[in-house]
Amino acid sequence: MVPRQAEVGGVAIHAPLPQEYKRILTPEALSFVGHLARCYTPRVEQLLAARREVQARYDAGGQPDWLPETKHVREGNWKVAPLPADLQDRRVEITGPTDRKMVINALNSGANVYMPDFEDSNSPTWSNLIEGQINLYDAVRRTITLSAPGGKTYRLKDKVAVMLVRPRGWHLWEKHISVGGHPVPGSIFDFALYFFHNAKELLNRGSGPYFYLPKMQSHLECRLWNDVFVESQRLLGIPNGTIKATCLIETLPAAFEMDEFLYELRDHSAGLNCGRWDYMFSFIKTLRNDPTRIFPDRGLVGMDQPFLRAYTQLVIKTCHKRGVHAIGGMSALIPVKGDEAKNQAAFERVRVDKLREVQDGHDGTWVAHPGLIPIAKQIFDQHMREPNQIASKPRADVRVTKEELLKVPTGPRTVAALRNNINVSIQYLEAWLNGNGCVPLHNLMEDAATAEISRSSVWQWLRYGVTLDNGQRLTADAVNTTIQAELDGLRKQVGEARFATGRFLEAAFLFKLMVNSTELADFLTLGAYDILVATEYGPTYGAPQPGGAVGMRSRM
Repeated sequence: MVPRQAEVGGVAIHAPLPQEYKRILTPEALSFVGHLARCYTPRVEQLLAARREVQARYDAGGQPDWLPETKHVREGNWKVAPLPADLQDRRVEITGPTDRKMVINALNSGANVYMPDFEDSNSPTWSNLIEGQINLYDAVRRTITLSAPGGKTYRLKDKVAVMLVRPRGWHLWEKHISVGGHPVPGSIFDFALYFFHNAKELLNRGSGPYFYLPKMQSHLECRLWNDVFVESQRLLGIPNGTIKATCLIETLPAAFEMDEFLYELRDHSAGLNCGRWDYMFSFIKTLRNDPTRIFPDRGLVGMDQPFLRAYTQLVIKTCHKRGVHAIGGMSALIPVKGDEAKNQAAFERVRVDKLREVQDGHDGTWVAHPGLIPIAKQIFDQHMREPNQIASKPRADVRVTKEELLKVPTGPRTVAALRNNINVSIQYLEAWLNGNGCVPLHNLMEDAATAEISRSSVWQWLRYGVTLDNGQRLTADAVNTTIQAELDGLRKQVGEARFATGRFLEAAFLFKLMVNSTELADFLTLGAYDILVATEYGPTYGAPQPGGAVGMRSRM
């Protein structure tokens, strides 16, 4: 465990505690964090162990399927609790990290919803986490401003987006904080600080504490969140059901438990979202031992692929049957300055994507860049005149089979895609280790989810020695040579000074270690987080802690 700098409310802090952080890390707030951690950390560990057991069954040849023990839930006649007024219309949602400028711009963007993200688009440095909470605290109270160089001041408009905060997933630990000598679940830390400081203020302003819940693989993980919500509302004296949460369906096992997710959170549910990028990564990871499930080039796996069509339409049918929103997927495309031709091509792809979503019956959609909001909004305004399509498009016609959900996408595997996957992974990891979890690369907004597809695709192609479009079978030597070539290219691209002061070598080494491993590491960010914490404040903060990456047997 890294050295303890302070202990507040029975919670040990292993990081600097400047004065401005103390308005978030108050004794009362930390006591609240500590209580939830003591109550629920054992269950988090049990659920993570259950994930490993289930994955072992898949590795031995099993497949995800609907659960016989929850058949009564899927066939039951029930609906989730009614939603508050400000969550009825969610037609366009934007997501991004919680830095001060982003928070202001996203709330002012014209989107209906802004998802401040402590997960995939956030690098969990201590400063990012606590300053992000400070920024949300100020945003809730409409006091957030920013003075930029040149005299420009950013402040909130009268009408702003509704916030749905995304805490980290159950698999991530907050290693700057410990209770009883053990790191706190990152999910509890992020949720608890935001909820404790802002729930009552939000209610006084006619809104409420709303959340997005990521990366879950089982309805039992939803049950844990529901218990956390019930206990948190009890402690603050807030009526049960005040919290509303949307679950991201972004793991392959979750696709077979959609009804169960909604049922477990039925007093607190705000629907489901199609987390398409993580879903693709989870498909590779879940069926990693099946040589018939090899993905093609990342860029060719569009939403017209049958397995994604089946998944998204099942989300719509399930949500509308239960009286709640089905939110569509992310468009990661971003405008390119000075290249109108590329922009028009990108905008047309976004239009096609969003038109498909609204015509299928989605009640809203995600974009990664404010420049895409007008396009998405125009399409949803034209085809969805009411606040949502819950009643008008029940999609009772949808029939989805296990085979459709598990159908592997088709397409080529190319040298160009291999190089792009390696390039994106190295650049993303380098940025992440420097505290930036959301990076524009090659006209796309890359976050941990998109980088995971790149990383896992290279691992999968190497594991099975796929033949690329050059006619050559992929080998470890070829991958390692390409890694070095991309690293050399980045050195020239960014210049010697930037390369020397950056973390490209660490990023390339970690990526090389992961893709050459005989086992697919669960998450790219687990090993990276150990490095991040170990180097964040210098060598005195040295050791990796519980919850980090497991050892990997290398093919190098």
